[in-house]
Amino acid sequence: MALVLTDTMRNAIVSAVETTVGGTATLVFATSGDVTVATLSLAADPFTGPTTGTITLAGTPLSDTNAVGGTMAKFFIKTGGTTTNITGTVGTSGSDINFSGGVVVTAGDTVQLTSFTITCPTGP
Repeated sequence: MALVLTDTMRNAIVSAVETTVGGTATLVFATSGDVTVATLSLAADPFTGPTTGTITLAGTPLSDTNAVGGTMAKFFIKTGGTTTNITGTVGTSGSDINFSGGVVVTAGDTVQLTSFTITCPTGP
């Protein structure tokens, strides 16, 4: 029999994610070689929820109005600017974060994130 998590358990797991990320977090978009393209400062209370195992990024839209530039391939959510807590992929579809306008950023461009959620699945 496969494991199935209740909403109470799923909410506890995603609440632990928010607690670990903390109040001095940034979301960094980077190239495949880990070169920073853009950095977004997260709210002091970075997520809302949980609701049915999902937390939602607070304060969206978030923007970096003076991006360094490059081709975004991944992201990191960092606490205190140094400790990476979450890593994911960036693309135009099928990634953890998708940008409809593309992933190539020119230096000085604005990079804006309109929404982001983290969901704990119920099971396999």
